[in-house]
Amino acid sequence: MDDQFRVVDVSKFKVPKIPWRTAAAGVAALFVLVGLLGAVYQIEPEEVGVVLRFGKYVRTTEPGLHFKVPFVEEMRRVPVQRQLKQEFGFRTTAAGVRTEYAGLDGQLGEESIMLTGDLNVAVVEWIVQYRVSDPYEYLFRVRNLEDTFRAMTEAVMRETVGDRTVTEVVTVGRQEVEATVKARLQAMTDQYQMGIAIDQVVLQDVNPPDPVKPSWDEVSQAQQQRDRLINEALAEYNAVIPRARGEAEQTILQAEGYALDRVNRAQGEASRFSAVEAAYRQAPTVTRQRLYLETMQRILPAVGRKVFVAEGATGVLPLLSLDSGARAATAALTGGTQQTAGGGQ
Repeated sequence: MDDQFRVVDVSKFKVPKIPWRTAAAGVAALFVLVGLLGAVYQIEPEEVGVVLRFGKYVRTTEPGLHFKVPFVEEMRRVPVQRQLKQEFGFRTTAAGVRTEYAGLDGQLGEESIMLTGDLNVAVVEWIVQYRVSDPYEYLFRVRNLEDTFRAMTEAVMRETVGDRTVTEVVTVGRQEVEATVKARLQAMTDQYQMGIAIDQVVLQDVNPPDPVKPSWDEVSQAQQQRDRLINEALAEYNAVIPRARGEAEQTILQAEGYALDRVNRAQGEASRFSAVEAAYRQAPTVTRQRLYLETMQRILPAVGRKVFVAEGATGVLPLLSLDSGARAATAALTGGTQQTAGGGQ
């Protein structure tokens, strides 16, 4: 055991004596080296540097290489070109191809459960993306800015969801909710001079709580079926009613056209009668004779056999109807000729 552990006598070592001038020079060199290293700093392209002198704001430096007074000035980096985000109702634990999220438990569940305007409960998860627009206001106007901003965002979202029904929040009103929250949140950040510009508010998942989710799904299916039946009825209505209206308008136009035609004809006949009456009054005998002849000209061609009796005749002598006999003989002769021609062929 004594051979394995060797005892070292510390009293034999002596601290070398360094001259005080050499020690002072070393300390001064170290101080200068630290000062030089602290005087130069680099600002990345997506950020700016806010320089403080004894805790008071002095200037803002752009990306690039800069210098500051060591031990007197302090520099804080602010990412003005980077898009920042805050998540509500969930947390991203590992981002990548297969992103992993934290479950709804504890504080996450409390910030996502909200009461809607129709006294229903909805689980709302959302993201707020923003940028730093004013580095000075972002650093010095509001104390604990990140926590204050989260509280403001949650309050605005609860107010907006509370003004709407659960159906609007879950289905058709998502975009309106996002736009309203963005506008209200930007107005509040401007009022408190937080130096933040809101890029967008995105609703991730909006669902009813798990205990009532099956009933909610049944209600959603019933509403979808109702909408489908309404759309089918509207399609049938649009297919039948316009056609019926068109047919009705067509019938009305035809009736109006027929009425206009009858009126025009009646007016024309009345005008003609008036003209004939005027002519008759000027020459009654000639007009009477002309009307008689025109009437006979229209009627006589429609009469088959005509018998003319002289005025004052006392008897009628029956005569052979030569016209009918001639027509019969002509028909017989024509038929014989056709038969002869057929036999010859």
